[in-house]
Amino acid sequence: MTKTVKDYIRTIVDFPHEGILFRDVTTLFADPRGFRMAIDQLLSPYAGMRIDKVTGLEARGFILGGAVAHQLSTGFVPIRKKGKLPGRTIAQDYKLEYGEAVMEVHDDAFLPGEKVLLVDDLLATGGTAEAGIKLIERLGAQVIGCAFVVDLPELGGRKKLEALGMEVHTLCSFEGL
Repeated sequence: MTKTVKDYIRTIVDFPHEGILFRDVTTLFADPRGFRMAIDQLLSPYAGMRIDKVTGLEARGFILGGAVAHQLSTGFVPIRKKGKLPGRTIAQDYKLEYGEAVMEVHDDAFLPGEKVLLVDDLLATGGTAEAGIKLIERLGAQVIGCAFVVDLPELGGRKKLEALGMEVHTLCSFEGL
């Protein structure tokens, strides 16, 4: 039987809190076939499209986004948690399950009119991705798609991003939290 991307992802019970099923993509990253499969599948819907930059959301989105950017021969832009970037930045607040956080990007990371592919490992509530989209758009660039390895549909992230007019591509989904 042929393995799928989902087969390479392990579930860790009660992490980081009791009752949570943590979908751990590090096992996917560690396997050369699984990692290659994930990168190829993240790229496939965008074949032939103009993509000027790939952006990844901290932290596992850096791993995936860097590999996708390499395959596309384009630049990579990290969107980071507040206080992690050394240059001038713009910031965007977003909501977490308990509280708020802030994402930042360099204020010269995207040029007006650039086409950007947003990449991350997991789509849960969509808050982090929404913050990334807002940062990209504030600099005048256009998000042409949002690609994730894992979707947790019960948390509503896909619906949130689609309501913003985003095309969402995921490789697999897991029920439950």
